[in-house]
Amino acid sequence: MTGRWIAGAPVSFGVWGPHTGAPDGDGDAVLSALAAAGYTGSELGDPGFLGDPGRTAHALAAHRLAPAGVYVGLPLVRGRWSAQDRAAFALTCRTLRAAVDRHVLTAGASGAPAARIVLADDGAPGLDAPRDPADRASGLDDAAWARAVDLLAEAAATAAGHGLGTTFHPHLGTFVESTREVDRLLATTPLTVTLDTGHALLAGTDPVAAVGRWAGRIDHVHLKDVRLDVLRAARRGGPVPLRDWWADANVPFGSGDVDLAGVLAALRRTGYAGWLVVEQDAAPHGGPQLAQFAADQEHNLRVLRGLLRD
Repeated sequence: MTGRWIAGAPVSFGVWGPHTGAPDGDGDAVLSALAAAGYTGSELGDPGFLGDPGRTAHALAAHRLAPAGVYVGLPLVRGRWSAQDRAAFALTCRTLRAAVDRHVLTAGASGAPAARIVLADDGAPGLDAPRDPADRASGLDDAAWARAVDLLAEAAATAAGHGLGTTFHPHLGTFVESTREVDRLLATTPLTVTLDTGHALLAGTDPVAAVGRWAGRIDHVHLKDVRLDVLRAARRGGPVPLRDWWADANVPFGSGDVDLAGVLAALRRTGYAGWLVVEQDAAPHGGPQLAQFAADQEHNLRVLRGLLRD
């Protein structure tokens, strides 16, 4: 594992969901900031954020950023797509495919790790806060899980039809967030998994231990630093929706409770060779704008490169 293939992400600039935009107006500002900081790649942000397939491919190439992946939520609790869902997923696959092809055309055999469709559970109405990892009754029952597995298989097959691999991202406030739920996913599907250090820690999973536990199945990494005390405060007096406190829990590298050095050492021991995607999820409304977001990402990259040299 080297420090060459480190990607940023629009979510670090307040880009959450289809109804938010980049600070100062457009995706070019985000990509420009990442390129100026020294990142070698970027995830695409929410589907459509950088435009249609051609515009997305052009934007990344213009900033000499390799595509690292794109995050897509799936309605696992429903266990099936609507026609609109299916069309949107196909468009997302075409967009990432176009970005990958443009990168190959412009950069040649750069050796960049594979870009992946990053699948996740989209949750369900009323399920918008982290659950107690010890609560085994709040997850999907066997019948619902079987339907979810079928949907995941359809998504993976659709991505493969575009020549793209998939990986699954466990996420707080969904039906795949705890250690046992990730274990269930890996036991019942052939999917690989994205290790997100922030979501893992706040869901009760030690990210360092997770690298060993899921060795050989981790093929994408989101590096976050998060504060456990923000989660504890949110849980006092009952669950608080994730969106209300999530940006507060995400902090610059070195300011939180994630053992980033330990995670990187564990990844090195397992021979991990995929993307390291730096994320510091920022509030989509209010708070600092582009200059502060960019400064945070410069700091995070500098800290990460230092850890990789140690």
